[in-house]
Amino acid sequence: MTTVYIISAPSGSGKSTLVEKVRQIVAGLDFSISYTTRPPRGNEQNGREYFFIAREEFERMIHKDEFLEHAEVFSNYYGTAKRFLEKANQSGHDLLLDIDVQGAAQIKGKLPRAVSIFILPPDRKTLESRLRNRSLDAEKVIQNRLATASREIENYMKYDYILVNDRLEESVETLKAILLAERLRGSEAYPSPADQELLAKAERCRLSNARERLQPILASFVATTTPSGR
Repeated sequence: MTTVYIISAPSGSGKSTLVEKVRQIVAGLDFSISYTTRPPRGNEQNGREYFFIAREEFERMIHKDEFLEHAEVFSNYYGTAKRFLEKANQSGHDLLLDIDVQGAAQIKGKLPRAVSIFILPPDRKTLESRLRNRSLDAEKVIQNRLATASREIENYMKYDYILVNDRLEESVETLKAILLAERLRGSEAYPSPADQELLAKAERCRLSNARERLQPILASFVATTTPSGR
């Protein structure tokens, strides 16, 4: 049976890099590319970061019930097409969804067994530095993203796992451990010593085991009333 993994994170948390790297080292893992009506940014390419389509086409897909989840954010639609889950089921693969907290809530409502992972930056200062180093956004946009991050982070308790993306290579290994640990839990085979180590690594990131370590990170963010965006 296909396992659906949901990954969410504030903009600038390094989610896209983590997802790209883990896809290279975990076999049998399909990836869903979201659809959007917003125009491409920077060097984004159609079919790589998003499928960029007209608003009329997106609304046609809504009418035909082609989305697992969709939302309108800042006057643009975003959505995950059902066809990616159908394809994963047919191939016997698992499916990785890179979506925001709104989409994650919709997916969990439809697929309660989906595994959700929230990626956090080490603190607000680090997130701000990462946003500035991308050199893609104006100051107003950066401040908006920081405010949005504060709102999104308030949803961390709705996720199964929390991964703090401090050192990239270590974070990649931790994300890999979470994905593979969930596969092991669905297996009847007795876990080897290596499997047990992997399961322990993943378990440290489970929400119930990560709460205390998260408090300094959460305290570094100031809550805002800015709406969530993708």
